[in-house]
Amino acid sequence: MIGWRVGWISGPQEIAGDLGLVHIYNGLTPSGIAMAGARAALRAPTDDLERCNAEWQRRRDAMLEQCAGLPLVRADGAWSMLLDCAELGIDPAELSNRLIDHKVAATPMAAWGAEVAARQLRLVFSNESVERLGTLGERLRAALEAD
Repeated sequence: MIGWRVGWISGPQEIAGDLGLVHIYNGLTPSGIAMAGARAALRAPTDDLERCNAEWQRRRDAMLEQCAGLPLVRADGAWSMLLDCAELGIDPAELSNRLIDHKVAATPMAAWGAEVAARQLRLVFSNESVERLGTLGERLRAALEAD
């Protein structure tokens, strides 16, 4: 029986405290972090921003190079890219599970939209070093070949 609700989350009274923490994390923390990040970026010297953008572009380019020949949606100004798993003949959730065995975390996009999003797997490059991204192609192809 649902006895408690916070934001868009509801559940039994005995887990109300945990639900509140989930709501705080999902509802408040990301937007607060984003606002603090935007404020810092607006105050940063121009050359700092240029260095950051250049580094993120290097990371994006490393991922593009590693995923050459795969149905990857190229990012222009983003922090991640999508891999079209339907074109590869594999369910995004299945590929995500296989990738864990190869030390790659990737998010199936089924909850982000109907037909188009559900066929995609999100790969984040913004928090990975170029050196680590340099092994992505090998790990991704190994996961695709695994049964």
